[in-house]
Amino acid sequence: MMDKDAYQGMVDEIIYENEDNGYAIFDLDAGEDGLITCVGTLPFIKRGEMLIVCGKWVNHPSYGEQLKIEYFERIEPQTKDTILTYLASGVVKGIGKATAEKIVDRFGEEALQVIVDTPERLAEIKGITHEKAMKISENYMAIYEKENLILFLQKYNISPSYAIRVYDLFGKRSVEMIKDNPYILCERIRGISFRTADAVAAMSGGAKNSMHRIKSGMKYILTHFAGSEGHTYLKRNILINQTVQMLGVDELEAENALVKLLTEHQLVNIKIDEHDAIFLPPLYHAEFLIALCIRELMEDTKRAQIKDAEAEIKKLEKETGITLAEKQKEAVLSALSGGVTVITGGPGTGKTTTINFIIRLFERAKQKIALAAPTGRAAKRMTELCGRDAKTIHRLLEVGYSEDDILREYSRENEEPLEEDVIIVDEVSMVDAILMSSLLNAVKNGGRVILVGDSDQLPSVGAGNVLADIIASEKVPVVCLNTVFRQAEESMIVVNAHRINTGEYPILNRKGKDFFFVEAEDTGKIAALLPDLVTRRLPEAYRLDPMTDIQVITPMKKTQVGVFSLNAMLQSLLNPPEKGKNQKEFQNRILREGDKVMQVKNNYDLRWTKEDGDEGYGVYNGDMGRILSVKNTTVEILYDDGKLVRYESAQLEEIDHAYAITVHKSQGSEFKTVVIPVFRGTEKLFTRNLLYTAVTRAKEMVVLVGQRSALKMMVDNDYEAKRFSGLAHLLEQE
Repeated sequence: MMDKDAYQGMVDEIIYENEDNGYAIFDLDAGEDGLITCVGTLPFIKRGEMLIVCGKWVNHPSYGEQLKIEYFERIEPQTKDTILTYLASGVVKGIGKATAEKIVDRFGEEALQVIVDTPERLAEIKGITHEKAMKISENYMAIYEKENLILFLQKYNISPSYAIRVYDLFGKRSVEMIKDNPYILCERIRGISFRTADAVAAMSGGAKNSMHRIKSGMKYILTHFAGSEGHTYLKRNILINQTVQMLGVDELEAENALVKLLTEHQLVNIKIDEHDAIFLPPLYHAEFLIALCIRELMEDTKRAQIKDAEAEIKKLEKETGITLAEKQKEAVLSALSGGVTVITGGPGTGKTTTINFIIRLFERAKQKIALAAPTGRAAKRMTELCGRDAKTIHRLLEVGYSEDDILREYSRENEEPLEEDVIIVDEVSMVDAILMSSLLNAVKNGGRVILVGDSDQLPSVGAGNVLADIIASEKVPVVCLNTVFRQAEESMIVVNAHRINTGEYPILNRKGKDFFFVEAEDTGKIAALLPDLVTRRLPEAYRLDPMTDIQVITPMKKTQVGVFSLNAMLQSLLNPPEKGKNQKEFQNRILREGDKVMQVKNNYDLRWTKEDGDEGYGVYNGDMGRILSVKNTTVEILYDDGKLVRYESAQLEEIDHAYAITVHKSQGSEFKTVVIPVFRGTEKLFTRNLLYTAVTRAKEMVVLVGQRSALKMMVDNDYEAKRFSGLAHLLEQE
């Protein structure tokens, strides 16, 4: 068969259909070409209707050859028989088999035309009222309008699944609204990029310097820099220059668009250090709300006071046999007395002991406590270390469905605050401005917040510089634990982490220790050595399970030793194809039963269940697990925290293999053994704090594989990318 081909035929049987996103698997009777199994997004498909389909042939390991549809077109039924089959299929709400027969008996080949043009005539049929006739016409027209929208957007390579979302948002005026302003596509529909909307505008004859284009382009630039660089704002001159360069417009045109956006309150402008700072409203409001909540918590005098705190600490020291260091004691006293306290420190400095003392003392004072962390793995680790249940921040706030990654909905907000008196949050360096604002906004009057983290780790993936800004503002008590305890000093992981952090080279390959270096002169040699190390040498030498005990962490996604290449190599060795092991091709990847995978974006409405009967919604960026089953249309994943999640085909773009992950994706997690390729790269990426973050993910062993010169280069490189964020400024304001 040809690689791509077009066929015309009748839908013979629908094997599977997802009514939410229109994804379907069906057999098409294509006449002389026989019965063809088709897969793709075709909303409202019904048995008996005529289609023209065009696509690419793929070979499914379990179901054989299938036509993956890239374009389709419905052929309106012309004869009485085909019209009857179409209407009787249930495609039009309000028309069943009996009603379809009555309509076709009465109007014959004009039946569909009557439904569209003169629906009141349907009331001539016994059993159909005028109201029902109008409703039938409305339901049929909705299908017709959705199909028109799908066909309209297909011309611009926008998939039917997105077309359904467009229609759900804009309704029957969708095509008209898109023609008037194509940029509503990227501004209102998550997943449609500015470049796609810009292509639609260009193909529709839109002017390069149209106000719609420049305004949308500016918002895209701010969104892009928030996502890629973590900025909550851009300086006015930078935003104007970026707009001029990206869109090819005049500076005056860009200035005029910015003034209009500010006048319409689509952007926010405040002065920071004598320059104009331009924010997207959600990011400005997030940082403003953080500053406001912190100020209110610090000034609140209604909270319960812990009597004789120092005496209580001494009593607990005696009970536990643990004597706190001066800084630990200072941190505990600050947490017991204040509204907001920040506790920072590297590995081995006693953060866990400090947190456990704080928990025990608050419990004795009958204070209700909530423990939280930004990711599932970090929450699980907190639970293990503290011996009490910790939740993700999202789950603590009872996150709800959202159409936008910037605007989220939580059940717990200011109007319905959290019940707990004390909120302790670990791994705060990972928390972005949006999430922190929602958390602080949910703390009740008289509540306390204790923020714990390592300020030397990489900042959050999301926009903002929350922990660093709170510390820099000097408006909140900050206690830095800086003493490495003797038992921690026995670990070269801890010793070397602190050496790296202070610009000293790590001590390598000390006998009987846990920090090793395997030399490889270039990325090709690293790529040759690393898979054998992970799959054979380390497991044999240390009795490790390569799937559960070893994690590869790499600085980059691309190159020979980036995430993509390493995942492909490690999958082929650790989870090769086998007879009876199902797999599915998706976007140039093979998802196979047994694969180690990671969720790579927050999805607040993915449903999960657990063995104990617990259930809920929400799978978050960084959650890791294993593929349990692969079926024709679904993939089931069991996450490390026990959540079982079923993914439909359209949702699989949110899943990546996790045999190797980036340093950013590893934040908040801890692994028994970490293997890190070390090679030369750009100054902005291959930094000291990136290496420090990677090394501190290991619990029992670190293995570096690569070039000594590259390792030294990373330790020497103390470059930290400047993040434009307004929180420190807002905290400093009266």
